[in-house]
Amino acid sequence: MQLFYNPDIDERTESFSFDKEESRHIIKVLRKKDSDILHVTNGFGLLFETEITLASDNKCIVKVLSITKSPEPKFRLHLAVAPTKMNDRFEWFLEKATEIGIQEITPVICDRSERKVINLERFEKIILSAMKQSNETFLPKLNPAISFKEFIKQKNDGLQLIAHCEETDKKSLKEVLKPNENVTILIGPEGDFSDKEIALALENNFQPVALGNTRLRTETAAIVACHSVVFYNEVTN
Repeated sequence: MQLFYNPDIDERTESFSFDKEESRHIIKVLRKKDSDILHVTNGFGLLFETEITLASDNKCIVKVLSITKSPEPKFRLHLAVAPTKMNDRFEWFLEKATEIGIQEITPVICDRSERKVINLERFEKIILSAMKQSNETFLPKLNPAISFKEFIKQKNDGLQLIAHCEETDKKSLKEVLKPNENVTILIGPEGDFSDKEIALALENNFQPVALGNTRLRTETAAIVACHSVVFYNEVTN
């Protein structure tokens, strides 16, 4: 199934049109024509089966034939990850985390971060493309970059975890997870979190966890954490 995206449609929608760029792609590139079927999601769990009523490369119009609602996730996974020095590594993380099934991502600027500016628009496009490629109907939320101190002050529901590399008393991620519990996990930059950041996280009820016995790069640690939480919930439900 090839999936298209329109954030402005809902259960009341009977027909709608794609913008010029998407219309051109549908008609000129994919060579779709009148009466062809398209599957569309709004990124909020709804899957629309639609039929093309006007195959125009300027304004492709479809009518809604049926709507299927995907079940809401039983837990919410939020990863707060320090942007990597090389953009392509963070982009790889965004793509794979979306495919695995993350719900929310926040780029966090830390004391040792080598990259402190991100291209939010490009990141959003990568997440959208990954959602469509994996036939998901929920679009992960991507937040603007925020400082570590600001993020710590925010209220996060459920389990709050920080994965750092310091040789301190830490439990494994698997040991602290519970089925269907919301989880927020902090993943640091290449040079890890500073001692002050770790102490601040612990003061704000974040639990330290280990992601394995080896030292992982930022994007690898984020994917390990993402897959571990999703897989744990799959096998325990």
